[in-house]
Amino acid sequence: MRFGVNLMPQLWVDDTLVTGAALMRRRQRLLERMAETGIDHVMVGDHVTFHGGVGNDGLTDAAVVLAQHDTLAAYLGVYLLGLRHPVTVARQIATMAQFAPGRLTLGVGLAGDDRREVAACGVDPATRGRRMNEALFLLRRLLAGEEVAHSGEFFDLSGVRVRPAPDPPVPLIVGGRSEAALRRAGRFGDGWLGIWTSARRCRQAIAAVEAHGADAGRSHVAWAHGMTFWCGFGGDRAEAVRHVAPGMEALYRTPWDSFERYIPHGTPAEVAEFVAGYVDAGCTTLNFIAFAGSEEAAVDAVAEVRRILGY
Repeated sequence: MRFGVNLMPQLWVDDTLVTGAALMRRRQRLLERMAETGIDHVMVGDHVTFHGGVGNDGLTDAAVVLAQHDTLAAYLGVYLLGLRHPVTVARQIATMAQFAPGRLTLGVGLAGDDRREVAACGVDPATRGRRMNEALFLLRRLLAGEEVAHSGEFFDLSGVRVRPAPDPPVPLIVGGRSEAALRRAGRFGDGWLGIWTSARRCRQAIAAVEAHGADAGRSHVAWAHGMTFWCGFGGDRAEAVRHVAPGMEALYRTPWDSFERYIPHGTPAEVAEFVAGYVDAGCTTLNFIAFAGSEEAAVDAVAEVRRILGY
């Protein structure tokens, strides 16, 4: 089991913009706290211009994490691959792998929560699924060190190669709740990453992904499935809601009631009880976008969830 914590939540609801050396010191403090408490990786996200301009570049953020700490891994969940060119992405990943071999996991997704973000990058939202499939197919070949010749709907490559290939390989995890996303994960991914879904649906999704993989002749895959949870910690559930709800409502512009059934919140014991069903469903990675009274308290609470679950 791998446990990850996202670094950004308090910054999303903090009225004071922290930048430069102050931001680096803040992050360094949290990275050390994560390592001390047994957290496996830092989860980072990716958005170009989400709901009016919010976002951070996921690969840049992951590179900073890997440079700031010698042992923590970075889990990018999820990178909007369909908005980028697979050759340049392959080069960025290969460069990162040289400096931090084995410490990057790349989750990829469609940018489905704000179609304006897709259009802003010059991509037709109606084609994003097909574009993603083609980009992921090419990225996997490029990261394997293959020389790629390809003429497709969106990309044309003539004898393109990216070296050195990452060693060990960078796991490619596919996010998304749709049936198309599950097929994509089975055909091209090393696992599936879910969000906003029940434990029952999570179990069904994992079974579907592995069935699609078998249909594509990929029975050799060492599947690594996971879930990402927005979550709130507090002395009771009401306090936890006060910590997590404002950030969610501000970012997604949707009332808390619409999210509540998918958001573990309360004491670490209550959160552990909620996420245990996802572990039983087959998840081996749990990522927490965690809110508490402070950033340090959020990290400590996730570490306590891990301890309660016995990992």
